[in-house]
Amino acid sequence: MIRTGYQDVKTHILSQIRANIWAPGSTLPNEVDLAATLGCARATISRAMRELVDEGILERKRKAGTKVKTNPTRRAQFAIPIIREEIEKTGAPYRYDLVERRILAAPDWLRSRLDLPSKTQVLHIRCMHYAAQNPYQFEDRWINLDAVPQAETFDFKSLGPNEWLVKEVPFTDGNLEFSASNATSEIAAFLQVPENTAVFTSERTTWLNNQNVTYARLYFTRDYKMTTQL
Repeated sequence: MIRTGYQDVKTHILSQIRANIWAPGSTLPNEVDLAATLGCARATISRAMRELVDEGILERKRKAGTKVKTNPTRRAQFAIPIIREEIEKTGAPYRYDLVERRILAAPDWLRSRLDLPSKTQVLHIRCMHYAAQNPYQFEDRWINLDAVPQAETFDFKSLGPNEWLVKEVPFTDGNLEFSASNATSEIAAFLQVPENTAVFTSERTTWLNNQNVTYARLYFTRDYKMTTQL
C-alpha cells in the first residue's frame, strides 16, 4: 500500500512502535529512506515525525537521528473554551457583565511578563460571566493592541473578550498556568464567596507567531471542574 498523507505516515510509525519493531530507544530510518519505502515526499515524513515529537512519542537530536522515546510523554490537550457555551452546556442561561474597559500603556509587570516594548498600548478588560444568577467566572484580561488593533474600537458591552478573541483572532502558541489563589476582597465580592477563600485560578497567555495577543487571569467559583484529554 502506498501511503501519501502525513496521517498515514504517523499511523505506520505508530504501528511499528506498538508492534515493537521499533522498540523504545531505537533509531528510526532516516527521512529519505522512509520516504522511498512508503512512496511519499520527504516533507510528508518530516511533518509526521515532527508531530510525533510534539506528541511526546519520538525525540530528535542533532546528528543522532530520530529515536523512539524510552518513556513516551502523554500531553494533555486543551481547547480554549467559549465560556458562554461552557455555561450553556450545564443547562443554565448565560449572562455577561462588563465591569471595566480602558486603554492604557502596558504596566511594567505586564511588559516584563510578555516581553512587550515600552509604551505598548493595551486594552484592559474586567468582566463577569454568570450561570443564571450565579457567579461563574471573573475575567481579568489584557489585549495587546499592536497585535489586535481592531479591539480598540470594539466596546465589549454585550460580547465578552473571550468569545470575541476566539472567533476573531488566530493564535499559534499558548501557555496555561493553574493554581489556587486566595480571593481578594474585590474578587470575593464578584464571586460571592468569603474573602481569602481559595478559588481555582487560570492564567492564559496566547501568541500569534512571536507576538503576544492576550494575557488573562480567570477566577472561578467553588466546585468548578476542568477536564482534559490525554
